[in-house]
Amino acid sequence: MKRLFAGLDWAAQTHALCVIDEHGVVRERFEVAHSTAGLHQLLGKLRSVARDAAQLAVAIERPSGLLVDTLVEAGYPVVPIHPNVVKATRPRYRSHGAKSDASDAYLLADLLRTDGARFEALKPQSDAIRALRAMVRTGDDLVATRVQLANPLRSLLESFWPGAAVVFAAIDSPIALAFIQRYPTPQAASHLGEKRLAAFLAQHRYCGRRSPAELLERLRAAPAGHTGDLELGAKGELVRAFASTLEPLISQIGELSARIEHNITELPDGRIIMSLPRAGRICAAQILAELGDVRERYPSDDQLAAEAGACPVTYESGKHRSVTFRWACNRRLRRAITCLADNSRRDSPWAATRYNAARARGCDHPHAIRILARAWIRVLWRLWTDRTVYDPAHHRAALAVTKARG
Repeated sequence: MKRLFAGLDWAAQTHALCVIDEHGVVRERFEVAHSTAGLHQLLGKLRSVARDAAQLAVAIERPSGLLVDTLVEAGYPVVPIHPNVVKATRPRYRSHGAKSDASDAYLLADLLRTDGARFEALKPQSDAIRALRAMVRTGDDLVATRVQLANPLRSLLESFWPGAAVVFAAIDSPIALAFIQRYPTPQAASHLGEKRLAAFLAQHRYCGRRSPAELLERLRAAPAGHTGDLELGAKGELVRAFASTLEPLISQIGELSARIEHNITELPDGRIIMSLPRAGRICAAQILAELGDVRERYPSDDQLAAEAGACPVTYESGKHRSVTFRWACNRRLRRAITCLADNSRRDSPWAATRYNAARARGCDHPHAIRILARAWIRVLWRLWTDRTVYDPAHHRAALAVTKARG
């Protein structure tokens, strides 16, 4: 049976699809709407072209989403092709700069036909990993939103009441938000004394190490603002608006984090990652959410390191050779891996030695952390591949450092 190749250009409202045969001849070209009827129409068109779903591979730029899930569920091999590859290939098909969804669909199909051996079909992750990934990514987005709201709140307070921004360690902590909602302006806190502040702290179950006297001194030591009554009232209302928006958001982040911590302990791969020094539950969940449980996706630790952005890119031509930072990578995975590396050097003598050696060679902190992350990826990949937890007694490099120090 002859093989067929399809290219699917994903869009918000409609999707363009082109099907070609082994000789590059267009067998079918159509567009469908992004709706229930449109997806049924898409599957019907594909079945009319090829009765056997396994004989029709579909190339697409996005490796996830509702459309990808629909095709995978129907049994079609889905081959993700990075947008940078598609962009670099366009001059091969046309010299002008014009672009359309239909032309990109044909480009994807023909690229799969000619260079298909370079790409791998998508292997879906387990339901547990997909659930964990959804929670982790949403949690990261909520944390980013919290930062986006906390920064202008701090800036607003510093413009007319700097003391309220520094009385507690974090402006977006529950106690700080409760304080500025109760005392949104300097006038509202003009009669605040140690007894009243102590009662407020007890009411909100403040667990910090500062006494009411220390906090009150910090509040009064900050410079006073110079604001008119109308401006002061307006800014006080804005402070309350920010605080009332941040309060439920932080509560939801806490609940979601607790659920993530519970789920990661239930997964075998989660326990593998948590066995690494200072991995923690949230950091381990962030790593596993991007790493997944499909072992075939990373046949070697080099491929995992490239995906995590923990190894540089080398450009070499003739006598010229340069090594640069790797920009094209999974940035979420890079943040999680570097977080693990940074934490591990405080608990693992081997990690501290690798980090200090990199700093001694002149590397700055981020570069040294990436070097350490690359070393941990070798260990992580082996543990993940062999499905075993980390044991320092079996880590020969760590044993050598321990012996050298002992």
